[in-house]
Amino acid sequence: MSEWEIHAIKYADRNARTRADSFMFDDNHDAPHAMDYYMWLLRQGDRNILVDTGYDHEEARLRDRPIRLDPGAALAPLGLTPDDITEIIVTHLHYDHAGGLALFPNAHLHLQAAEMAFATGPCMCHDTLRMPFTASHVCEAVTRLYRGKLSFHDGDAQIADGVSVHCIGGHSRGLQAVRVQTQAGAMVLASDAAHFYENFMRAKPFPIVVDVQDMLDGFGRLQRLASRPELVVPGHDPMVRSIFAPGVADHITRLDFGPIKEIVL
Repeated sequence: MSEWEIHAIKYADRNARTRADSFMFDDNHDAPHAMDYYMWLLRQGDRNILVDTGYDHEEARLRDRPIRLDPGAALAPLGLTPDDITEIIVTHLHYDHAGGLALFPNAHLHLQAAEMAFATGPCMCHDTLRMPFTASHVCEAVTRLYRGKLSFHDGDAQIADGVSVHCIGGHSRGLQAVRVQTQAGAMVLASDAAHFYENFMRAKPFPIVVDVQDMLDGFGRLQRLASRPELVVPGHDPMVRSIFAPGVADHITRLDFGPIKEIVL
């Protein structure tokens, strides 16, 4: 089985949040609780697969959620430009994961069919369900489809030797996690199937959710997909940057070596 490098790339953060924004029914709901925003680069030799794209400065302005780095520019320390990216796994179509699709014009996308159906279907008539999506990002995915640059997956699928996707749902209907073979073992990029370690380790659902049961069932599935629980990497937890090794720049963390510190909640 092929082994891959994984680089977590932080492009934004939101620190004016509380635990009520991260966990349902939390006893300490008004305590501060910061969030980091990541995309991930999988690398094996000359092959690079980007997992998610972040969002750009225009989306940051529209949502009043500033970014620290343009997602395309954030790849520069890894020797890449946006034009170099030819494959993107889109875990789901929320603005902070698919908001940079237009920045990577040469990329072929991998998406769950259930996610496209959700983002373009009658559920989007509801403001609450539509809120995390932006129409132009969904339209960009549709445009790639009509250009022959999008592959749909239905549940589990292999993207490359050592890289597979697994539909989890919960947070969004077609949310997929990414399982990657590394020197540390099978690592799972949870994306928003678990925003924080505490979500999946203590079975505490995140408040933005389409199906709570799918989310709760997904916490267990993430851990079963990984070689061991500490190789599940949550999608927004600032702790990732201290638990894993520093990368080639301040905003990049190297995941495939495995944790260098114990996870303490």
